[in-house]
Amino acid sequence: MTQIQLHIAPMSVNKAWQGRRFKTNCYKKFESDVLLMLPHYEIPEGKLGLKIQAGFSSAASDLDNIAKPIIDILQKKYKFNDNRIYKLELEKKVTKKGKGFFNFSIWGIA
Repeated sequence: MTQIQLHIAPMSVNKAWQGRRFKTNCYKKFESDVLLMLPHYEIPEGKLGLKIQAGFSSAASDLDNIAKPIIDILQKKYKFNDNRIYKLELEKKVTKKGKGFFNFSIWGIA
């Protein structure tokens, strides 16, 4: 696999949009539902890796769009700062309509 490096700092989502962003009612419900579903989970100290696998009913869905809301909910539930995430893996699966899902794992990085 060829790796390409560009010598320009990446832009954060916070700098990409002007003004404040507000949670939609749909997001508030999703956050509330997910927080209730999440089990007890021990978060290691130090640097973290995070893998998210998401099931979409449409192959046209953008995988990267789901990362930030899920990360924000995980850090809220498990009381860690997402700036500790040094490795992020995203995987898309195509599912039948109505069978969407996501799963995750968090691990410590030495």
